[in-house]
Amino acid sequence: MPIHFRNSPVNEPFIFDSIGNRWSQDRVLRPTGYPLYHYLHTEQGRGIIRIQEQDYILNEGEGILIAPFLKHSYVKDSEEWFTSFATFTGTISGSIGNMVGNRPFILIEKEQGARIRGMIDSIMREWDSLSSDSHTLSIRCYCLLMHFADTTHARVLAKEPLYLRYVEPVLKDIEARYASELTVQELSRKVYITPQYLSRLFRRFLGCSVYEYLTVYRINRAREFLVSDPRMEVQQIARRTGFTDTSHFIAMFKKAAGITPLEFRKLN
Repeated sequence: MPIHFRNSPVNEPFIFDSIGNRWSQDRVLRPTGYPLYHYLHTEQGRGIIRIQEQDYILNEGEGILIAPFLKHSYVKDSEEWFTSFATFTGTISGSIGNMVGNRPFILIEKEQGARIRGMIDSIMREWDSLSSDSHTLSIRCYCLLMHFADTTHARVLAKEPLYLRYVEPVLKDIEARYASELTVQELSRKVYITPQYLSRLFRRFLGCSVYEYLTVYRINRAREFLVSDPRMEVQQIARRTGFTDTSHFIAMFKKAAGITPLEFRKLN
């Protein structure tokens, strides 16, 4: 059951925080989610993923990518359940959300899953050489992430009139102005619909409310600042990510990540 963890500071755009295969999967409960994007893939057997109050079967050859801080759990649904997995960090890991269409999770079917598993297996075989060449490992990490960007759901969203007309402009507005004092009311006015209808569209296409998306986006950017600039004060990071009150920022960060911003910085 091989598994490797990052053993150096985060200096590359994208890097694996952990990666493994042939893992005999135990039950996992994460009421506050996991602080990084992570991928889980069934090599053998079958598992049940519970996420956003729904259950999904992960059959052999299938996988799931889960966004940071999203409540979930999983348990085996067969006598044995062997998995591959990878977790992702990096100096610009906050951009992963944009790469994957800002979806809270992505279910991966067998054809695409086979390609992703092949990449994980290859990285595991070459780990001894790759772990000493962080630049090459970062490129391999980026290539793996790009497989999640090329999904059926992403192509479907690109053809959805309601998504293109109302949701996509709001996503771009959040990305451009997340440091400002944004409200759902203000964001909805920009696209000439009610806050309630905008939140319904977010639920439909992204699986979360506007407020939840905005908060997670800000926390992810804060994670990026905490890692990429160790000298930046927590108060400054709070202001730069749209939190006017530092105490509120720390409380929201801890609620999402399970640890304080300073504790997160020490871990990374």
